Amino acid sequence: MHTREDELFYVLEGEFEVYVGEKAFNVTAGECVFLPRYKPHAFVIRSPRLRVLGLFTPAGLEEAFHGMSSPAQRLELPAGVVTYSTGELNQTAQQLSEYGARFLTPDEVADELPLYPKSLLPNAGKLTADRKVIAGT
Repeated sequence: MHTREDELFYVLEGEFEVYVGEKAFNVTAGECVFLPRYKPHAFVIRSPRLRVLGLFTPAGLEEAFHGMSSPAQRLELPAGVVTYSTGELNQTAQQLSEYGARFLTPDEVADELPLYPKSLLPNAGKLTADRKVIAGT
């Protein structure tokens, strides 16, 4: 969840489901979705490839992602690299918290995003407050 900025994602390629509070949207190429600050949200990618153009306003959160990335060496998508979503979760959570964003626990996702698929939560049916859900930012 973000406390400082609103987000807008415009889908360039692919499709994903976006859960925002008590609503769910299927967003495909050519469509966009708005995610207001203080509103919990999560994503489920539903295509083999998803490319989005993201807008954060006011600016600032993108610096957290810059700090977790490295410059491209070629004009191709890298394979097998560690990303913020596949890296050390505690380190990612710490870096994002410095910019006013945090991951939700599975219990919070279940409560605040009622349409999010329960089967995708870690330990579905046995939710604990110490487990984090990457999708629930």
